[in-house]
Amino acid sequence: MTEVNEGAIDLVEVIRGDRVESVHRGHIVVCDGAGEIVEAWGDPSAVIYPRSACKMVQALPLLESGAGAHLTSAQLALASASHEGAAVHVAGVNAWLRDLAMSEQDLRCGTHMPYSDDARADLIRAGDRPCQLHNNCSGKHAGFLALSKHLGAGPEYVEPDHPVQLAVRRAFEEVTGMDSPGYGIDGCSAPNFATRLDAFGRAMGLFAGARDGGGLRQDAMVRLTRAMGAEPMLVAGEGRACTDLMRAMGGRVAVKTGAEAVFIAIIPELNRGIALKIVDGTTRAAEAVIAAMLVRLGVLDAGAPVAKRLTHGPITNCRDKVTGHYNVRLR
Repeated sequence: MTEVNEGAIDLVEVIRGDRVESVHRGHIVVCDGAGEIVEAWGDPSAVIYPRSACKMVQALPLLESGAGAHLTSAQLALASASHEGAAVHVAGVNAWLRDLAMSEQDLRCGTHMPYSDDARADLIRAGDRPCQLHNNCSGKHAGFLALSKHLGAGPEYVEPDHPVQLAVRRAFEEVTGMDSPGYGIDGCSAPNFATRLDAFGRAMGLFAGARDGGGLRQDAMVRLTRAMGAEPMLVAGEGRACTDLMRAMGGRVAVKTGAEAVFIAIIPELNRGIALKIVDGTTRAAEAVIAAMLVRLGVLDAGAPVAKRLTHGPITNCRDKVTGHYNVRLR
């Protein structure tokens, strides 16, 4: 295992005029349906926090326990989401909590302003404050609450020794194929378990290779992957890379971003899973690389507006003048 800054390679150049102004370095791994590495850039053994890119893994115990047997695709998409706090997200999570006979006060994710411009403006105009439902992780936390209720566990479900998080860690270590070397506390207060990039890529490969009838875990993986592809708006929101990419691919591929420039893709038709990390934590670079990888693998049209926007730009200023572009380097 190596530190994340060791062995990284140049992946994205930011061009202004005719000069390279910035370079983003990182690591990429592509795994097959058995979890074996097919391609890699940088150092696959780099240790990362997968952050929100692992939400579908965190949702596995919800389904494997039976707690999520009757959940809809919309609820499973919300459980895997980093949503923008738009009305559709808030309403969906609120309805789920009501089904659990719970409320916003039972969440432990904390409060922040919605990422949605419209939702933020609506709150300001109304003189209201955001609540925990607006938190981008509120759907994941509703899933945690559903599992906690099913297990008959206590209300502090984000504590590392709580039965919910013990179940999450167990599932995470099983699908990555390694013991986690530790955890950090995520922005939403839940533990986020560290792992090697190749181990995380293994997990995404297993999701991609899962098939109906393959057993409890594979069935759960299939349900989560399909839910994300079927409900791209709920996974992120209008104008967000995850939503736009999944729409452009017709829901055939599930993609998910994580804070500090982690990104994954699950491609069932190719039995391929992708995991990547940009060392400096820059979102624009992670979005550029995942889009370029999807084009490389033939599941995203290079001419699709979202592909061109993320991999090339152009970069514009406040007067809409073109000032530069991106150049993704996959050699």
